[in-house]
Amino acid sequence: MADAPQSEPTAAAADDHPAPPTAGKRKKLFLILAIVVMVIGVLWAAWYFITQSGRVSTDNAYVGADSAQVTSLVSGAVTQVRVGGTQMVKKGDILVVIDGADARIDLATAEAALKQAQQKFGQTAAQAGSARAKVMSRGAEIAQARARLTDANATVARTRIDLDRRQRLVGSGAASAEELSNARAAYDSAVAARGLAQAGVTAAIATQNAAGEDAVASEALVRGTTVDTAPDVATARARLDKARLDYARTVIRAPVDGVVTNRQVQIGQRIAAGAPIMTIVPIANAYVDANFKESQLRHVKIGQPVELTSDFYGDDVVFHGRVTGFAGGTGAAFSLIPAQNATGNWVKVVQRLPVRVTLDPRELRAHPLRVGLTMDAVIDTRGK
Repeated sequence: MADAPQSEPTAAAADDHPAPPTAGKRKKLFLILAIVVMVIGVLWAAWYFITQSGRVSTDNAYVGADSAQVTSLVSGAVTQVRVGGTQMVKKGDILVVIDGADARIDLATAEAALKQAQQKFGQTAAQAGSARAKVMSRGAEIAQARARLTDANATVARTRIDLDRRQRLVGSGAASAEELSNARAAYDSAVAARGLAQAGVTAAIATQNAAGEDAVASEALVRGTTVDTAPDVATARARLDKARLDYARTVIRAPVDGVVTNRQVQIGQRIAAGAPIMTIVPIANAYVDANFKESQLRHVKIGQPVELTSDFYGDDVVFHGRVTGFAGGTGAAFSLIPAQNATGNWVKVVQRLPVRVTLDPRELRAHPLRVGLTMDAVIDTRGK
């Protein structure tokens, strides 16, 4: 009877501590776990092959833009500065106004010089016409001189005949010595008058030749030209155009759309021609230079799509672009002190080559970037 109660605690202890699982159940659990791991691995491999295979990325990328350096093309004192740093401007907006008093004086002087050149051309053309008229008048004078010479020759011939007749009559006593003397004097006078007439013809011809040379010289100044094409007039007009251009340049306008930065000009400051006064960054035309390792560029081609993100907007804003070019050399090749690898103490360092990425203009208008911002760039080398 004393041994019967001891059997009850043994049965209760058996209920509190169940028997461990069998080896078959443990093996089944490990098999299920292995299958799950394999499925996850296959799914990850498929996802990577579909979405990530052929993609190269870098976080060494920076926003750039072909900034416009605004310089003054004329010297003078600044009277107005109409923009400030960080201000958006449109192409053609007035940025700076320079005192134009000197430019206005130069413009008025150039206008007067043009009118003077035109007037001088008119005088030269008139002189050419006058010279031609003089040549024609000298021809009439030559005709008159030759007529006088003809008359003088006739007079010489008449007085010669009269002198010969008197000489014959003196021998017969029909004419007196006084008549002979008068006839000889008339003949000598006629001969002298003929000499003067001949000299008059020669002088008239010489005068006509001189007038002809003057006419040729005057016509040479205007031959083949008009008041618009004459050299002096053209030179004066060019000076007037330059004066107008200099006057127009006293108002400095924005060459492109963009943001004003690095403004270096103040009202009252006297600036010299060629001095930089500010920079305009055309953020609407920003691009990205992504520095990829040379080992990443094996399959990168121009035209391939690029996805980019910036810390400026976060991962929620994704920019899309295209590869448009490769730099002509690595960053180290164009550094201030290029690496010298010919010393023998050479250790290979993977180089980076800048890749130019052009961004979508619509995305840039929606989310403007600034020059110098860092970007994360991913190129899909399978895309075209």
